[in-house]
Amino acid sequence: MSAERNPAPETPESTGPRPLRLTLAAVLAALEGLALVVGGALILVLGITGDADDRQQAVTGGVTLIVLALLPLLAARGLLGRRSWSRGPAVITQIMALPVAYNLLQADSMAIPGGIVLGVVAVTALVLLVNQETTRALGVRGPGSASE
Repeated sequence: MSAERNPAPETPESTGPRPLRLTLAAVLAALEGLALVVGGALILVLGITGDADDRQQAVTGGVTLIVLALLPLLAARGLLGRRSWSRGPAVITQIMALPVAYNLLQADSMAIPGGIVLGVVAVTALVLLVNQETTRALGVRGPGSASE
């Protein structure tokens, strides 16, 4: 047995330059993940320093946001590496972002611009992820497609 890894076989989808749509989808997913990390860290710091109303709730919320950031960050890394598994988590992230954006839009506060930005990013990323060029680059086959 060799300690070397077997390289993944090259498919027609993995040769050539990465499509721009795939790169943009990865960037949007990464930005969402980074926003979750920053938001979670801010809530966590406020909870630890005692500036929050309820310390335990702030710490729990901050840790939860940081853990949730793993999904879009891993999806972004997979998209950049043209891993077919990464499309699912990326789509799930965008679908989860839509109700959050809607709730931000319903607020009577400074959260409304955030809701607009999140909604635009989520819809844009979804369009990029279901695009035929993106699915082809990831090697995702549609229903009824014959496997080779």
